[in-house]
Amino acid sequence: MRDSIAFLMSVGAAGVIGVGGPGAGASDVAPANPVTPARAGDLVYVSGIIGKLAGATDFPEGIEAQTRQAMENLGAALREKGVDLSRVVSANVFLTDTRNFAGMNEVYRTYFAEDPPTRATVQADLPVPGALIQISVVAAQPGIARRVITPAGMRRPGLPYSWGLLAGNTLFIAGATSRNPQTYEPVDGDMETQTRQVMQNIGAVLESAGMGYEHIVSCKAFLADAREFQSMSRTYMTFFERDLPARAATRAGLMNPRFRSEIQCIAVDDSTRQVVSATGPPRRGSALSPAIRVGDRLYLAGMLGRGPDGYAPGDVVAQTRQALENLRGALQAVDMDLDDVVEVTIWLTDIRFGRRVNEVYQEVMAGSNAAVTIVGSGLMTTSGLIEIMMTAER
Repeated sequence: MRDSIAFLMSVGAAGVIGVGGPGAGASDVAPANPVTPARAGDLVYVSGIIGKLAGATDFPEGIEAQTRQAMENLGAALREKGVDLSRVVSANVFLTDTRNFAGMNEVYRTYFAEDPPTRATVQADLPVPGALIQISVVAAQPGIARRVITPAGMRRPGLPYSWGLLAGNTLFIAGATSRNPQTYEPVDGDMETQTRQVMQNIGAVLESAGMGYEHIVSCKAFLADAREFQSMSRTYMTFFERDLPARAATRAGLMNPRFRSEIQCIAVDDSTRQVVSATGPPRRGSALSPAIRVGDRLYLAGMLGRGPDGYAPGDVVAQTRQALENLRGALQAVDMDLDDVVEVTIWLTDIRFGRRVNEVYQEVMAGSNAAVTIVGSGLMTTSGLIEIMMTAER
């Protein structure tokens, strides 16, 4: 189903997207490309790492072996930037099959025996045939205080992640699901009921860190069923008085079939927080801001390849180019540009679009050292083929 895509989850000095970090073999990359994790300010960003040994032709057999190799590759990428796994504050784990969740956790937890990072885990298509897992992380620089946030009255997770983790003034919140905070058991109900529980759980983490919903700058929402998007958004919006965060929303397989959504957020305690838009204030009733600026960092929403007329062309090449131009517009509104981007997440409705997207990305992002993660996932619109989310820092 998938061809051998010239994708990595990181961009090296040549600006070529390759496949999976230090574990990528030359056979996966066209052309082969060194990994360059991005470092900016207080944080280090490492792109989607897969579980293949450098130079190997084949993947290790089974999720346990691939998870172990992915974690070793991740550790090596972090060491390139002078940090190690103990400094990781947030992780995104993508699995090709939800049935591999238990096996992944068995190995993953051995690398984070104490104070594990926050995490969101979903099912998605991966760009490298044979890969069962892909991991992306954010780590705190040495000298930046790293503190686990566990709200009073909220049971510690039974899985290897923390509810929240504070790095300096930036709070990373784990992918929240509809769990009873006291029992950790799922709370059933329709999307409205579950979203309310999700947001209340996020609120408890914020409060424990001395923040509120107004401090949230960016969220990723993963929905099991795109048809429930409007219901999720309506409930989600009620938790914000104004200036909603930047946000991306995609369809993804969740690790428990009882959950309808998972929402992962970042909050920053910074009085400079402001909404940024290239085309004026967000339209009334919008569920997101195009971008949120805090200090020297800019969190951009997931943007589709829609032009000024609101329509997305049918070709993925045109949509990729338009999405990148939309993101560039928001960056330029605060005197930044694509060279300032440190982290990129790309969702494709069909992972086989990878080669064509790669060509456009190399052209537009030439010279960028951003850490890039790509997955195959459904979007919230039937006409959209690609959604791109970015973080930038001067």
